[in-house]
Amino acid sequence: MPKIFEIFGYRLNDKSSEAQNARIKALCPFMGKPCDGGGNRFASHIHLKDTHPLRAHFDPALEKAPSGVCSIQTKAGESPWIVCPRRLLSFDRSTSALSAHDALQSAILVHSGFRPSTTIGVWAEVKIKVKSNQAGALNAEDSDDKNFDYTFDYVLFSLGRVRLDEISAMAQLTKPKTRTALIQSGFTLALRDGIDWVEDFPIGPPTIIEIMTSSTSGGNKTKRTTIPMAFEDAIKGAKHQAPGINYRQVWARMVSQLIVKSEVGIAWGGRTFWVLQDLLVDYISESTKLNIRQFLSHAPSEVNIVTMGYDKNCIGADTDKAALTNPHLYAGPIAAEHDDLSAPSFEDIIHVGEVPQLSKLLSVIMRKPRTRTIRLPQ
Repeated sequence: MPKIFEIFGYRLNDKSSEAQNARIKALCPFMGKPCDGGGNRFASHIHLKDTHPLRAHFDPALEKAPSGVCSIQTKAGESPWIVCPRRLLSFDRSTSALSAHDALQSAILVHSGFRPSTTIGVWAEVKIKVKSNQAGALNAEDSDDKNFDYTFDYVLFSLGRVRLDEISAMAQLTKPKTRTALIQSGFTLALRDGIDWVEDFPIGPPTIIEIMTSSTSGGNKTKRTTIPMAFEDAIKGAKHQAPGINYRQVWARMVSQLIVKSEVGIAWGGRTFWVLQDLLVDYISESTKLNIRQFLSHAPSEVNIVTMGYDKNCIGADTDKAALTNPHLYAGPIAAEHDDLSAPSFEDIIHVGEVPQLSKLLSVIMRKPRTRTIRLPQ
């Protein structure tokens, strides 16, 4: 029976003052700010009216509380599944320093090629939507409009000094409009020898970071297994049952973007890193032709996956905090070389791991009532 393993960054059975404070104020310790429900679970927020059963469990100043479920354990004693991207990795802290537990961030920054003492700018939820006409079309009928509509979880750049007029030309804006936009976005401008400079503008190639965590099944309201209901019962200390993990949905979301976003990173002269839990790597390797484990590497390539997993020694413990350990890099080519098409590549993720025998289909059909019979006319 699935159970919530962590709420607001701490194990459900953690009674420490830090854990209690996080729950009362609905704080995310990984972001160092209020929990946002994982960034995409706004429908699971609970409005804390005076009559709501959870009103007494939260700070009176809070008008609503996110269902701050970080991870779900499908079976007792087994490693939990992370269902919130903030639990796996967050660059959202206001501090510029890396703390001792930022092993995953540190690993990504090293593999990205950032030099020591570099100042790095981080931008979250960067959406790019472009519709461009294919170059070289002879006329309107021959044109082939291509759409690019993607959002990147994080984009990282080295920061350096760039002339304002260069940025203005790049953005195709007047200098006054460029200046206004930069100031509103928090960039630092300085006048040096009569020339306007931006002191902290992106320079060099970008590093794109995509975080893929597991999805949950919808749950059942009658059985109180939806995320908000399971969260409510868990906060009250009552017996609860969490929704299960929707493995296939995670795989489908990743397949649709893995190659595209990796190609974009390469085209921009940088790299894309996908951040996954080790359990998800195991699932993909078992359900597709792609065995990610064979791409264990010390250096990045065209497709890059960085993983971490729970410390197995603390899964069954009652008091120890659950820690993520052992970051690993898996890197390899997008496609196999033309002279060796049988070589493994990350395109294998779109291929089925094993095709069942036709007899398996027929054995299912023979037990299933027919929906319809169609007779074609002569």
